[in-house]
Amino acid sequence: MTDKNDQLIITKVINGDTNSFAYLVDNYKNMVFSLAFKMTKNREEAEEISQDTFIKAFKNLKKFKGDSKFSTWLYRIAYHTSLDSIKKNKKSNNTFEINDITFHQIKSVETILEGIERKERAKIMDACLARLADDERSIIWMFYYDELSLKEIIDITDLSEANIKVKLHRARKKLLTIVEENVEPEMINYYGRK
Repeated sequence: MTDKNDQLIITKVINGDTNSFAYLVDNYKNMVFSLAFKMTKNREEAEEISQDTFIKAFKNLKKFKGDSKFSTWLYRIAYHTSLDSIKKNKKSNNTFEINDITFHQIKSVETILEGIERKERAKIMDACLARLADDERSIIWMFYYDELSLKEIIDITDLSEANIKVKLHRARKKLLTIVEENVEPEMINYYGRK
């Protein structure tokens, strides 16, 4: 269900008070921009996607039924707008072989990262996330950073639950491999010994 305040604003806009739409833009602009930027890694492109997202939302506001939260509906528009933009601008696709990761390796990387200070960890994780494919990065971002439920991610992406779970699993494995390859050996030695 949508937030009651959002629903009141939506009703106002649909009834002709188009200026009220500014409230929704102000309320959700950071969420939309953050998703677009994480997916495209380009500030200008993310700003353009944000504008396109709100234009599409405004034009289709009458189609919003209130079955889900407005933020989920808007997130879905932003996600698909970002994907469309990525497809248009795609020049090269970064794919690489995934090595099988054992439980021990996963635990080892988790232990190492837990020992790294928060700012360093955030910087490392941002760099590692940037190396994932766009769809994998966005699903990881939605699930772990935006803390969306599987149902919300399914609504946003139009993928099945099984497909989301598989993509999430593969993205985690890739991310762990990337982290393992990119965390400096000295850091591993220093923080891994504690």
